[in-house]
Amino acid sequence: MTIPHLFRCPISLDLFTDPVTLSTGQTYDRSSIDKWLSAGNLTCPVTMQNLHDPTLVPNHTLRHLINQWLQLDDHHFDSDYFTTIHSIPALKLTLESPQLTTQNKLQTLENILNLSKQSPSTTSCLVQLGFLPLILDQLFGKVESEFSQDFVQFVEKALSCVLSLLPLGQMECLNMLKEVSNMESLLLLFEHGNSMVINKSLCHLVEAISSSLETKELCSMLGKNHRLLHRIVSLLQHNNNSEASNPAIKALSALCSSESNRENLVREGAISGLITYISNAVRCDEKSLAAIAMTSIEQLLEVASAKEALINHPNGVYVVVKMVFRVSDHEGSESAINSLMIICCDSLQVREEAICCGVLTQLLLLLQSQCSNRTKTKARMLLKLLRSKWAEEQNHYNV
Repeated sequence: MTIPHLFRCPISLDLFTDPVTLSTGQTYDRSSIDKWLSAGNLTCPVTMQNLHDPTLVPNHTLRHLINQWLQLDDHHFDSDYFTTIHSIPALKLTLESPQLTTQNKLQTLENILNLSKQSPSTTSCLVQLGFLPLILDQLFGKVESEFSQDFVQFVEKALSCVLSLLPLGQMECLNMLKEVSNMESLLLLFEHGNSMVINKSLCHLVEAISSSLETKELCSMLGKNHRLLHRIVSLLQHNNNSEASNPAIKALSALCSSESNRENLVREGAISGLITYISNAVRCDEKSLAAIAMTSIEQLLEVASAKEALINHPNGVYVVVKMVFRVSDHEGSESAINSLMIICCDSLQVREEAICCGVLTQLLLLLQSQCSNRTKTKARMLLKLLRSKWAEEQNHYNV
């Protein structure tokens, strides 16, 4: 059988049995390179570069590819696939080069992004060769003081690569953001990137961090950072711009999943931001992510100051009432009802405002709809609350 060039050791020219990679990026069979080094050679056989670090790193990706190839009946892979895999180590060396210009980095990142979209096996290869931590280090290791157009494009492309590799990557790589300097870089990109792509991508990154057990401690750090929370909340205020606000809703919702983050989110104006977002969605008759926003409000209402923020907001009660029954769907209805029960329970003023905003009609329409039995039960509970509280007040006035 013909052994593909990629699967041959450059020294023995035989099929790799235990491929290992040197610091130069070149891969050899362990037995062959051991003999070379034991003979007193301190260079890489292919590149002839001096080996300042003679460490041999097992190349698990190449070993996996060889095993796949050996299991094929005809020992055949598409030639383009081999060309692609063979080019990956060279891309890594290029990206690691300190002499690389921003333009060259952009082209390299573009190639990496294209490769990550080819197939799961190619993406897996990129991940196993360590591209994710490398790009994260390039991205957050040092942020330029001036955001030139080239630098902004580099950040956009690097973030796209990170998000493309993350589903198959190790989430713990993101824990590098726990370092003070890297966290500061994240904040600077959020505050001064002035790019919709950067804002969207960073929101998706925050969502990923807040949704993983491997980055739980980092999520807690993000939840305590008022600059980051303020930036995410401000993105909710982008009127009629779902491209900016929808990723922010997802990020905020993920942060809300941790109870320890909720009080800080309320302090940074999350309730007002969520009301604005839902109000825009209701006014424009968009599905958007209003249901997720409503669920976030329900979660935040566990914080006492959130109740006050919602009640005192000019559109707060009105927006929640409008979420009780939506003609197109019933998403968010249960969260809206639960939220109303929380704020109506101890306030006659809120109950009167909710009734003036049409909550009774909304609840009756919901009960006649095809919503779930659970939601209907909640609706009846709210109606009962409003009726009993109204009766109590009437008895109080009569006395």
